Amino acid sequence: MPNIKNTANPSTLQHLWQVFLTTVGTKPFYHVFAPWVKWLAIFASIFLTIGAVWGLIFAPPDYLQGNSYRIIFIHVPMASLAMSIYFAMAVLGVIFLVWKIKTANLVAKAIAPIGFWCCVLSLVTGSIWAKPTWGTYWVWDARLTSMLILAFLYAGVMAMFAAFEHTPNRGKAAALLSVIGAVNLPIIKYSVEWWNTLHQGVTFSVSKAPKMPAEMWMPLLLMLIGGYFLVAALAIYRTNTFILQTEQRKNWVQQLAQPKQ
Repeated sequence: MPNIKNTANPSTLQHLWQVFLTTVGTKPFYHVFAPWVKWLAIFASIFLTIGAVWGLIFAPPDYLQGNSYRIIFIHVPMASLAMSIYFAMAVLGVIFLVWKIKTANLVAKAIAPIGFWCCVLSLVTGSIWAKPTWGTYWVWDARLTSMLILAFLYAGVMAMFAAFEHTPNRGKAAALLSVIGAVNLPIIKYSVEWWNTLHQGVTFSVSKAPKMPAEMWMPLLLMLIGGYFLVAALAIYRTNTFILQTEQRKNWVQQLAQPKQ
Protein backbone atom coordinates (compact mmCIF):
# COMPACT_ATOMS: atom_id res chain seq x y z
CA MET A 1 0.00 0.00 0.00
CA PRO A 2 1.25 3.52 -0.67
CA ASN A 3 2.46 5.43 2.31
CA ILE A 4 -0.13 8.14 2.90
CA LYS A 5 1.23 11.01 4.93
CA ASN A 6 -0.64 13.78 6.66
CA THR A 7 0.05 16.83 4.55
CA ALA A 8 -1.33 19.24 7.14
CA ASN A 9 1.57 21.14 8.62
CA PRO A 10 0.98 22.03 12.29
CA SER A 11 2.66 25.38 11.79
CA THR A 12 0.36 26.10 8.83
CA LEU A 13 -2.74 25.22 10.84
CA GLN A 14 -1.52 27.41 13.67
CA HIS A 15 -0.96 30.26 11.23
CA LEU A 16 -4.46 29.84 9.79
CA TRP A 17 -5.90 29.86 13.31
CA GLN A 18 -4.05 33.08 14.13
CA VAL A 19 -5.36 34.65 10.91
CA PHE A 20 -8.88 33.60 11.87
CA LEU A 21 -8.51 35.17 15.30
CA THR A 22 -7.50 38.46 13.71
CA THR A 23 -10.70 38.49 11.65
CA VAL A 24 -12.98 38.07 14.68
CA GLY A 25 -11.37 40.80 16.72
CA THR A 26 -13.25 43.89 17.78
CA LYS A 27 -11.69 46.18 15.17
CA PRO A 28 -12.43 43.93 12.15
CA PHE A 29 -15.94 43.28 13.46
CA TYR A 30 -16.64 47.00 13.68
CA HIS A 31 -15.33 47.83 10.22
CA VAL A 32 -16.91 44.81 8.49
CA PHE A 33 -20.39 44.97 10.01
CA ALA A 34 -20.95 48.69 10.66
CA PRO A 35 -22.16 49.33 7.06
CA TRP A 36 -24.65 46.49 7.41
CA VAL A 37 -26.79 48.25 10.02
CA LYS A 38 -28.41 50.67 7.58
CA TRP A 39 -29.33 48.00 5.03
CA LEU A 40 -30.58 45.54 7.61
CA ALA A 41 -32.78 48.26 9.10
CA ILE A 42 -34.15 49.14 5.65
CA PHE A 43 -35.01 45.51 4.85
CA ALA A 44 -36.55 45.12 8.31
CA SER A 45 -38.75 48.17 7.77
CA ILE A 46 -39.96 46.90 4.40
CA PHE A 47 -40.77 43.38 5.55
CA LEU A 48 -42.36 44.47 8.84
CA THR A 49 -44.48 47.18 7.22
CA ILE A 50 -45.81 44.90 4.48
CA GLY A 51 -46.33 42.01 6.89
CA ALA A 52 -48.10 44.13 9.52
CA VAL A 53 -50.45 45.88 7.08
CA TRP A 54 -51.23 42.64 5.27
CA GLY A 55 -51.72 40.59 8.42
CA LEU A 56 -53.56 43.09 10.60
CA ILE A 57 -55.79 44.63 7.92
CA PHE A 58 -56.10 42.55 4.75
CA ALA A 59 -55.73 38.94 5.95
CA PRO A 60 -59.08 37.18 6.31
CA PRO A 61 -60.47 36.43 9.79
CA ASP A 62 -60.12 32.93 11.18
CA TYR A 63 -63.21 30.74 10.87
CA LEU A 64 -63.11 29.90 14.60
CA GLN A 65 -61.24 32.73 16.35
CA GLY A 66 -62.38 35.58 14.15
CA ASN A 67 -60.06 38.59 14.30
CA SER A 68 -58.52 37.69 17.66
CA TYR A 69 -56.06 35.37 15.89
CA ARG A 70 -54.32 38.40 14.33
CA ILE A 71 -52.13 38.74 17.40
CA ILE A 72 -50.12 35.81 16.04
CA PHE A 73 -48.45 38.28 13.66
CA ILE A 74 -46.70 39.67 16.72
CA HIS A 75 -46.76 36.70 19.08
CA VAL A 76 -45.18 34.09 16.81
CA PRO A 77 -42.23 36.24 15.61
CA MET A 78 -41.50 37.33 19.19
CA ALA A 79 -41.50 33.74 20.45
CA SER A 80 -39.30 32.57 17.58
CA LEU A 81 -36.83 35.43 18.10
CA ALA A 82 -36.69 34.86 21.86
CA MET A 83 -35.63 31.24 21.35
CA SER A 84 -33.25 31.98 18.47
CA ILE A 85 -31.46 34.76 20.35
CA TYR A 86 -30.96 32.60 23.42
CA PHE A 87 -29.56 29.81 21.23
CA ALA A 88 -27.16 32.35 19.72
CA MET A 89 -26.15 33.43 23.22
CA ALA A 90 -25.38 29.81 24.15
CA VAL A 91 -23.20 29.37 21.04
CA LEU A 92 -21.42 32.66 21.74
CA GLY A 93 -20.94 31.54 25.35
CA VAL A 94 -19.16 28.38 24.22
CA ILE A 95 -16.95 30.39 21.85
CA PHE A 96 -16.05 32.83 24.62
CA LEU A 97 -15.38 30.18 27.27
CA VAL A 98 -13.31 27.93 25.01
CA TRP A 99 -11.47 30.33 22.72
CA LYS A 100 -11.63 33.55 24.80
CA ILE A 101 -12.85 35.58 21.83
CA LYS A 102 -13.84 38.94 23.25
CA THR A 103 -16.15 39.85 20.39
CA ALA A 104 -18.37 36.84 21.14
CA ASN A 105 -18.88 38.12 24.67
CA LEU A 106 -19.77 41.61 23.44
CA VAL A 107 -22.28 40.27 20.92
CA ALA A 108 -23.93 38.16 23.64
CA LYS A 109 -24.12 41.17 25.92
CA ALA A 110 -25.67 43.19 23.09
CA ILE A 111 -28.39 40.70 22.20
CA ALA A 112 -29.40 39.63 25.73
CA PRO A 113 -31.79 42.58 26.35
CA ILE A 114 -33.24 42.19 22.85
CA GLY A 115 -34.03 38.55 23.54
CA PHE A 116 -35.47 39.40 26.95
CA TRP A 117 -37.96 41.89 25.53
CA CYS A 118 -38.90 39.50 22.70
CA CYS A 119 -39.64 36.89 25.37
CA VAL A 120 -41.68 39.34 27.45
CA LEU A 121 -43.69 40.46 24.39
CA SER A 122 -44.26 36.82 23.50
CA LEU A 123 -45.67 36.13 26.97
CA VAL A 124 -47.81 39.28 27.01
CA THR A 125 -49.28 38.77 23.53
CA GLY A 126 -49.80 35.10 24.29
CA SER A 127 -51.76 36.00 27.41
CA ILE A 128 -53.91 38.48 25.47
CA TRP A 129 -54.59 35.80 22.86
CA ALA A 130 -55.34 33.21 25.56
CA LYS A 131 -58.20 35.19 27.11
CA PRO A 132 -60.69 34.84 24.22
CA THR A 133 -59.31 31.41 23.26
CA TRP A 134 -58.99 29.65 26.65
CA GLY A 135 -61.08 31.96 28.80
CA THR A 136 -58.12 32.99 30.97
CA TYR A 137 -54.96 35.05 30.61
CA TRP A 138 -52.66 32.39 32.06
CA VAL A 139 -52.48 28.67 32.69
CA TRP A 140 -49.47 26.71 33.89
CA ASP A 141 -49.17 25.11 30.49
CA ALA A 142 -45.83 23.45 29.68
CA ARG A 143 -45.12 25.83 26.80
CA LEU A 144 -46.06 28.95 28.78
CA THR A 145 -44.13 27.85 31.87
CA SER A 146 -40.97 27.05 29.91
CA MET A 147 -41.19 30.43 28.14
CA LEU A 148 -41.51 32.12 31.53
CA ILE A 149 -38.38 30.26 32.65
CA LEU A 150 -36.65 31.57 29.51
CA ALA A 151 -37.50 35.14 30.54
CA PHE A 152 -35.93 34.52 33.96
CA LEU A 153 -32.84 33.04 32.29
CA TYR A 154 -32.51 36.17 30.17
CA ALA A 155 -32.83 38.32 33.28
CA GLY A 156 -30.16 36.22 34.99
CA VAL A 157 -27.74 36.56 32.08
CA MET A 158 -28.20 40.35 32.01
CA ALA A 159 -27.69 40.49 35.78
CA MET A 160 -24.45 38.51 35.41
CA PHE A 161 -23.17 40.90 32.76
CA ALA A 162 -23.95 43.86 35.03
CA ALA A 163 -22.56 42.30 38.23
CA PHE A 164 -19.19 41.34 36.73
CA GLU A 165 -18.84 44.39 34.49
CA HIS A 166 -15.58 45.63 36.05
CA THR A 167 -14.00 42.36 37.17
CA PRO A 168 -11.50 39.97 35.55
CA ASN A 169 -14.27 37.38 35.22
CA ARG A 170 -16.43 39.73 33.16
CA GLY A 171 -18.66 37.72 30.88
CA LYS A 172 -17.68 34.25 32.13
CA ALA A 173 -20.62 33.81 34.50
CA ALA A 174 -23.07 35.12 31.89
CA ALA A 175 -21.62 32.79 29.25
CA LEU A 176 -21.84 29.81 31.61
CA LEU A 177 -25.49 30.56 32.47
CA SER A 178 -26.29 30.98 28.77
CA VAL A 179 -24.85 27.55 27.99
CA ILE A 180 -26.56 25.81 30.92
CA GLY A 181 -29.89 27.54 30.26
CA ALA A 182 -29.94 26.29 26.67
CA VAL A 183 -31.32 22.99 27.99
CA ASN A 184 -34.66 24.82 28.28
CA LEU A 185 -34.88 25.43 24.51
CA PRO A 186 -35.80 21.87 23.44
CA ILE A 187 -38.30 21.80 26.30
CA ILE A 188 -40.00 24.88 24.85
CA LYS A 189 -39.93 23.53 21.31
CA TYR A 190 -41.20 20.01 22.05
CA SER A 191 -43.39 20.69 25.09
CA VAL A 192 -46.54 20.54 22.97
CA GLU A 193 -45.55 17.06 21.75
CA TRP A 194 -44.17 15.72 25.04
CA TRP A 195 -47.07 16.79 27.26
CA ASN A 196 -50.81 17.28 26.87
CA THR A 197 -50.88 21.08 26.65
CA LEU A 198 -53.45 23.67 25.68
CA HIS A 199 -50.98 25.46 23.45
CA GLN A 200 -51.33 24.76 19.74
CA GLY A 201 -48.62 23.06 17.71
CA VAL A 202 -46.05 24.69 15.45
CA THR A 203 -47.29 27.09 12.78
CA PHE A 204 -44.45 26.43 10.34
CA SER A 205 -42.66 23.14 9.75
CA VAL A 206 -39.95 22.14 7.30
CA SER A 207 -41.55 18.76 6.64
CA LYS A 208 -45.23 19.79 6.56
CA ALA A 209 -47.31 22.34 4.69
CA PRO A 210 -48.64 25.33 6.67
CA LYS A 211 -51.90 24.67 8.51
CA MET A 212 -53.39 27.98 7.36
CA PRO A 213 -54.13 29.55 3.95
CA ALA A 214 -51.47 31.55 2.14
CA GLU A 215 -53.32 34.81 2.91
CA MET A 216 -52.48 34.17 6.57
CA TRP A 217 -49.10 32.46 6.62
CA MET A 218 -47.41 34.72 4.03
CA PRO A 219 -47.74 37.94 6.10
CA LEU A 220 -46.67 35.94 9.14
CA LEU A 221 -43.56 34.80 7.28
CA LEU A 222 -42.83 38.41 6.30
CA MET A 223 -43.10 39.43 9.95
CA LEU A 224 -40.70 36.65 10.93
CA ILE A 225 -38.12 37.63 8.32
CA GLY A 226 -38.47 41.31 9.16
CA GLY A 227 -38.04 40.54 12.84
CA TYR A 228 -34.77 38.71 12.21
CA PHE A 229 -33.48 41.58 10.06
CA LEU A 230 -34.35 44.04 12.82
CA VAL A 231 -32.64 41.97 15.51
CA ALA A 232 -29.53 41.66 13.33
CA ALA A 233 -29.41 45.44 12.86
CA LEU A 234 -29.85 46.10 16.58
CA ALA A 235 -27.30 43.43 17.50
CA ILE A 236 -24.60 44.93 15.27
CA TYR A 237 -25.36 48.48 16.36
CA ARG A 238 -25.26 47.60 20.07
CA THR A 239 -22.14 45.47 19.70
CA ASN A 240 -20.29 48.24 17.89
CA THR A 241 -21.36 50.66 20.63
CA PHE A 242 -19.84 48.34 23.26
CA ILE A 243 -16.69 48.00 21.16
CA LEU A 244 -16.24 51.77 21.02
CA GLN A 245 -16.84 52.03 24.77
CA THR A 246 -14.41 49.28 25.78
CA GLU A 247 -11.67 50.30 23.34
CA GLN A 248 -12.01 54.07 23.46
CA ARG A 249 -8.35 54.50 24.39
CA LYS A 250 -7.08 52.65 21.33
CA ASN A 251 -5.75 54.60 18.37
CA TRP A 252 -8.18 53.23 15.79
CA VAL A 253 -11.17 54.32 17.90
CA GLN A 254 -9.70 57.76 18.49
CA GLN A 255 -9.11 58.11 14.75
CA LEU A 256 -12.80 57.44 14.13
CA ALA A 257 -13.69 60.35 16.43
CA GLN A 258 -11.46 62.76 14.55
CA PRO A 259 -13.22 64.91 11.93
CA LYS A 260 -12.48 63.96 8.34
CA GLN A 261 -10.47 66.45 6.33
